[in-house]
Amino acid sequence: MAAELTAHQLIATHRPTLDQALETIRTRAYWSPHPEHPKAYGENGSLSLPEGKAAFDALLGSRFDLDQPGTDGWTGAEVSPYGPELGITYPHPDIDTLLPAMRAGMRAWRDAGAEVRAMVCLEILSRISARTHELAHAVMHTSGQAFMMAFQAGGPHAQDRGLEAVAYAYVEQARTPDNAEWSKPQGKRDPIALDKRFTPVARGIALLIGCNTFPTWNGYPGLFASLATGNPVLVKPHPRAVLPLALTVRIAREALADAGFDPNLVCLAAEGPDEGIAKTLAVRPEIKIIDYTGSTAFGDWLEANARQAQVYTEKAGVNTVVVDSTDNYKGMLSNLAFSLSLYSGQMCTTPQNLLIPRDGITTDAGAKSYDDVVSDLAASVNGLLGDDARANGILGALVNPDVKARLEAATGLGEVALPSREITNAEFPDAVVRTPVIVKLDGAKPDAEAVYLNECFGPVSFAVAVDSASDAVELLRRTVRDKGAMTVGAYTTSDEVSGAVEEACLEECAQLSLNLTGGVYVNQTAAFSDFHGSGGNPAANAALCDGAFVANRFRVVEIRRDA
Repeated sequence: MAAELTAHQLIATHRPTLDQALETIRTRAYWSPHPEHPKAYGENGSLSLPEGKAAFDALLGSRFDLDQPGTDGWTGAEVSPYGPELGITYPHPDIDTLLPAMRAGMRAWRDAGAEVRAMVCLEILSRISARTHELAHAVMHTSGQAFMMAFQAGGPHAQDRGLEAVAYAYVEQARTPDNAEWSKPQGKRDPIALDKRFTPVARGIALLIGCNTFPTWNGYPGLFASLATGNPVLVKPHPRAVLPLALTVRIAREALADAGFDPNLVCLAAEGPDEGIAKTLAVRPEIKIIDYTGSTAFGDWLEANARQAQVYTEKAGVNTVVVDSTDNYKGMLSNLAFSLSLYSGQMCTTPQNLLIPRDGITTDAGAKSYDDVVSDLAASVNGLLGDDARANGILGALVNPDVKARLEAATGLGEVALPSREITNAEFPDAVVRTPVIVKLDGAKPDAEAVYLNECFGPVSFAVAVDSASDAVELLRRTVRDKGAMTVGAYTTSDEVSGAVEEACLEECAQLSLNLTGGVYVNQTAAFSDFHGSGGNPAANAALCDGAFVANRFRVVEIRRDA
């Protein structure tokens, strides 16, 4: 890569990609410029699988220098959920020095204009894509995702979400022209004529607070939405998952410098043990935007206390599936089993509550009682995860001890329909791997309601017996309204029930998946087409990604003068 990238070179290289992204968010069709298959890498400067593993291994036990200002020490204590200590230390920031340095490059970044900013962001994403295998290992050993999931969700799917944010950011900035000639007729007198110039102006420094489970997938939308709209970005990773975002920051800084911009437009804020630097940063007057994924408690705190900033939160919800009837019973069971098992249920989109009429459901395989449905689903999960090697590839590892504690405590919450079992990972014997647990609850009992109306993050789901499909819809509605939901699923052959579920989700603003029985699952979303979250219920105040996610990250300043 040349030491200096001109605007012309960037536009020639990346404008076709941006144009395709703009077209795809308009049509909502399938498209991705980032290959999903590991063998697609290894040419044209991208790292092959062995090269990516070697690059990851070379980072272990090292000092991760970023050459950013205001470093007052070194910190880091990441331990892979698979067992090994990473032993990497990162620069700890002196905030009073770092934040002013980040603002220094804002003028040139603003004056570059929306198109050049988008092109630089696409250059960053291109360089990230070339190192997908290295990042995959970093995601795997900080989140506990199995390798293929870490490769896909932490690599191309995260990059797609970043590109999607850039496209939306460009659309919103380009909505207003750069210049306009304004003329107002005055009858017999000469018209009044003005020349007007409109400039998108950034809010200020954006703070990205990373999460443990999906550091890149959840981090890239906010990072690139802020950067593309002119804001410097301070990346504060989760202390257990620093490496994926530290690599991202390093790549971004290199690309910015090569394009002639201040690399301090993107910096890292790694924290010391139990430092809680996110709270300190969140209320600094320099911080004007905050992107956060994580617990409801801290998300609520940010929304209440970071009054100087525009806060975008993805918190927690109680994801629900209504099971009324199906014309593909086997497909429904298989789809649900995979949805409950993927990454050990450690996704904000994983179903938790399965609402099943206590009198049973109608299926293409005959009438099935409540007990039949639950036991058949348990058998489907056991069949999916019966082979340990296959199970490891689906489940990954439990990301932290809190998830394990919730899983173990769940067995005391009701009748266990599917007990969890321990699985050994032959490659990583220290990994904590557990299959999901399914607990049966009576939805009519108040003590059960206190259980299933609270999020139980991890491989825990509740088969909730309800009186009827209409009762299920009303419980769904109340759950979304009071607790929020990132996803809702439903299985029904009834137009009446389907319509009621759809209306509930429209009124309570929740994303719905109906009758999924194939290779698409309720807990997966595709960039450029699917919206992740809605921003309209308590689970999240923003959606990934729509115009509202980017439009408030900048303001348009007008300068007018006589023509």
